[in-house]
Amino acid sequence: GTVERGHIYFFYRPKVQHEEAHDIDDVKNFHMLLVPRPPEFSAHTDNENLPHGDTDEQELNLVQAGGDAVPAPELKDRTKKRFRLITVGKKRLPDPEIAGKKEVFWGSVVTFGDDLKALEEGLGENTYETKTRGTRHEEPARIAGRGVYAIVNSEGSTPSKNATHLGYHLSHPADVGEVQTALGIHKASSFVLQVKNPLAPPTGPQQIGLSKERRAEYPEGIMNEVFGRGTKGTQSYGLRFTTAHVSELLNHEGAELLLIASHSGDQGNDQALGEERGEAMREAGQKEGEESTTDIFRELAFDKQTFPAEPLEGKWI
Repeated sequence: GTVERGHIYFFYRPKVQHEEAHDIDDVKNFHMLLVPRPPEFSAHTDNENLPHGDTDEQELNLVQAGGDAVPAPELKDRTKKRFRLITVGKKRLPDPEIAGKKEVFWGSVVTFGDDLKALEEGLGENTYETKTRGTRHEEPARIAGRGVYAIVNSEGSTPSKNATHLGYHLSHPADVGEVQTALGIHKASSFVLQVKNPLAPPTGPQQIGLSKERRAEYPEGIMNEVFGRGTKGTQSYGLRFTTAHVSELLNHEGAELLLIASHSGDQGNDQALGEERGEAMREAGQKEGEESTTDIFRELAFDKQTFPAEPLEGKWI
């Protein structure tokens, strides 16, 4: 079922000392911002009542099929909202339309909190001093997309085939442009989301992953019950990866993620999330596409003058 739903925002930042980005080679990093919301049918739309995957069955039976994937309208001008900022290592999303072996990218939760003003400052411009290169300047991040998202669990024929998909449908821009294409952002798409055990050492020649001191520190319950420390897998730490079937896994800075290309397009979301959910998200994305760019920044309580919005029209800047 649906673990979580909400609104997703995509940002990129030009490289240090670059006033603008003209292609992906000029991009320093690429972020996904997830802002969870209660389901639209819920009577509780205050941000304090955030979804944790537990929904009253009787209430679910009263709503249209797929409604558990549609978020309540985003509140505006609120500086306190729960959010996660996820950085994708390859500076774009894995593309399900690339032929051959599925793309698998690393990501990590760099910020988890509820202070949007602190997030605005973190994504804003930055000037700092270095001993070797003197004064360095970073331009503010640019917003490249906004839409609705849902994180949905699906059961396989065996526990090892269970999967968690994150699917999204853009509300902005109405049509993807050069920027979105370069960043792997489709009008609608999904990817499989897995979470790495922080006790599992990096593997492979490149030793990809965060250093030990930067990894998430999960409570005992998650380490034992979710990763199966001492009871699952062949190592004492338990499973190396698990599905993101519990939203709490994403609520820790330093959480390391695998993003595995899955499906693209509306039909792809129907496959990954379930036809009713895919259709409901499509309708929600189209409806919310009527909002203005000003409304998007008000949703985040960001100063519109600080963050260039031209990429929402598909233009690099």
